[in-house]
Amino acid sequence: MMRIIVKKAISMILITEVLILSTYLVSNTLFANLQVAFLSSFFVIMGTSYAYRKMVISKVSSDIYEDKRDLLDEVEDPHGLYDDFEINDAPAEELNLKEIVKEEKSKIKVLSIKNLKHGVSGSISLFRIVPYIFLVLGFIGLKNNDLLSLKYYLPSLFIGIIVGSLVSKEFATQVSDD
Repeated sequence: MMRIIVKKAISMILITEVLILSTYLVSNTLFANLQVAFLSSFFVIMGTSYAYRKMVISKVSSDIYEDKRDLLDEVEDPHGLYDDFEINDAPAEELNLKEIVKEEKSKIKVLSIKNLKHGVSGSISLFRIVPYIFLVLGFIGLKNNDLLSLKYYLPSLFIGIIVGSLVSKEFATQVSDD
């Protein structure tokens, strides 16, 4: 199964590269802009999806997952006013307010090094940083060599986004099937 997915991904990339290579016959500027923009956006999409998938798998395997409410439920009732929790109907004189405050404070999550490590690991992954460096350096390289043409460069970013999304979707379906 994995072999079929890899073949489909490689064939998508090769077909796109052949089409980009054919633009060299039209113009060197068109080819350079198309190639750099395609590879930049393709690498950004692939690196981001791989880093995100890796982060999700590590969180699931470490059992840090906590059951959260549905997004629609959070929008409709952000403070949980309509939840089915029992409410203490005791008179105010019988309530121990200090205990209630301590209990509510314990429910508040404090920023810890462990939580910070998991949040930062996805955003500071080399799989995300290197493609962005390639994007910036490619743009600067085109600009310094007087090859940058935004009318070719910007639409070419979209091509890389589409191919990167399709390829990462193919690999994501393979991971979910396993």
